[in-house]
Amino acid sequence: MKKTSAVITAVGGYAPDYILDNHELSKMVDTTDEWIMTRVGIKERHIQKGEGLGASDMGVEAVNEIFKKTGVKPEEIDLVICTTVTPDHPFPATANIIADKCGIKNGHGFDLNGACSGFLYGLDTASQFIVSGSKKKVLLVCAEKMSAITDYTDRTTCVLFGDAAAAILLEPTEEEIGIRDSILRSDGFGRHHLHMKAGGSVMPASHETVDQKLHSVYQEGQPVFKNAVSKMADVSVEIMERNNLTADDVSWLIPHQANLRIIGATGDRMNLPKEKVMINIERYGNTTSATIPLCLWEWEKSLKKGDNLILAAFGAGFTWGSIYLKWGYDGDKYAK
Repeated sequence: MKKTSAVITAVGGYAPDYILDNHELSKMVDTTDEWIMTRVGIKERHIQKGEGLGASDMGVEAVNEIFKKTGVKPEEIDLVICTTVTPDHPFPATANIIADKCGIKNGHGFDLNGACSGFLYGLDTASQFIVSGSKKKVLLVCAEKMSAITDYTDRTTCVLFGDAAAAILLEPTEEEIGIRDSILRSDGFGRHHLHMKAGGSVMPASHETVDQKLHSVYQEGQPVFKNAVSKMADVSVEIMERNNLTADDVSWLIPHQANLRIIGATGDRMNLPKEKVMINIERYGNTTSATIPLCLWEWEKSLKKGDNLILAAFGAGFTWGSIYLKWGYDGDKYAK
């Protein structure tokens, strides 16, 4: 009996039209294009504008692109998982809001918070429903409105983040493609270095917490950078060694887009040339869980069935991990 695997069969993406570049940002806070590019490699980031719009609205755009490309109907979807640190509301789940807006009525849904590692955590979770046989079509949606929790007077963090969404469709296959292996890790000590101080049950929202700007991203740059460099690179090399992969075997590294230096360190540890590393941080910034699927979306036409991909991420928590998969289709399948 052949083994069932979960394979990505389509990708959708969306970035808002409004672009906040370094020139405009330098008018808002004490920074320069040179300072930002030297330290993180970001030139511009997309920002969601408009009254009453949230992460779900971007997620809907990404999901609807998949429906349009594939011809899959909303009623065929068995499960929607949304990874986000910026949900529309504390509850209900943003996954359920996306499902409602897209007309998905025959499945169930929930949110998953793995911070910047959210796509990897969500992909591994979604694949288990496929492999078990309980689901046939699963949507994983990564939707992040980081501008909603960014303090634009804090130059150490406001230069980093952008808004975007990306989605993938997962289906079962008995071919030797799809998700082959995953290594996911977390260590709660990192929670002190990267978090949002207020808005939860420990420190509920109040007039004082808003005045003190405690509902924005708080980050201690040095410990986050140090751990990201080591852990993201280590786990990427580990998954290669575990699957007897050399640099020649790897078609692409798709790293979380947080910092160009972290990306470079990971690629170097894997002995990969820059031509095999997907990088779009300059144009989108850090869109948290959406960065990896955004790369898949942008590079879709360059991907070939059977390509060996290594996905790697590091995020708040600390959370980190790597997934090895064989790409499931020729990217020009959905060429317009």
